[in-house]
Amino acid sequence: MADNIFTVNDLVKNFGNHAVLKGINLSVNKGEVVSIIGASGSGKSTLLRCLNLLEQPTSGTIEFEGENILGNKFNAIKYRAKVGMVFQSFNLFNNMNVLKNCVIGQVKVLKRSKAEAEEVAMKYLSNVGMSAYINARPSQLSGGQKQRVAIARALSMNPDVLLFDEPTSALDPEMVGEVLSVMSDLSKTGLTMITVTHEMQFAREVSSRVLFMDDGVIAEDSSPEQIFTNPKEERTRAFLNRIINKR
Repeated sequence: MADNIFTVNDLVKNFGNHAVLKGINLSVNKGEVVSIIGASGSGKSTLLRCLNLLEQPTSGTIEFEGENILGNKFNAIKYRAKVGMVFQSFNLFNNMNVLKNCVIGQVKVLKRSKAEAEEVAMKYLSNVGMSAYINARPSQLSGGQKQRVAIARALSMNPDVLLFDEPTSALDPEMVGEVLSVMSDLSKTGLTMITVTHEMQFAREVSSRVLFMDDGVIAEDSSPEQIFTNPKEERTRAFLNRIINKR
């Protein structure tokens, strides 16, 4: 399929004797906004880390735009420029200011000139409301500000896909909204997004698809409407009842 971006077949990931992913099959098309929900330990973040080659799968295949990313000669560095990742712990360089954080990857990986990289960085920092903070170090920023810089940094690489690994889980409650607002705006641009999240309202309102993971498998894969109003699987229903009643 021409608009297919990821095809995952029978993906398995073991840590020692513990199977974390148990035969994942998944297809993601360009422009989709896919949210992955499920309890802690269900394999959500491990799946994302396998997609970005931060974890090496035990077996199975992952194709990106028709190319096998697990092949011996595959260029992981160039690939990660196309498949950006935003982490729950921000992963900013503490010894660099905001602007340099958004410039360094462009210069080193994409071989852009410093001037071009700064222009691109300023565009995305402005988009996420952080252009006034270009000279600040990460230690001078709130958690929400750090995460917005991390998003701008990822966007500055002009990725085909952006992966978000629980991007709001390390934030104070009042900071969560500002990051989700940026992500919601991004979802309207046509960028392919795959998000591991505990924010059920975001998953319901912003996603084009929701995956529910349980015990290392994708137990349900459907529209937000289906998942949240009439899930087919009893374990999906039990998880949602637990989460919603908690709040």
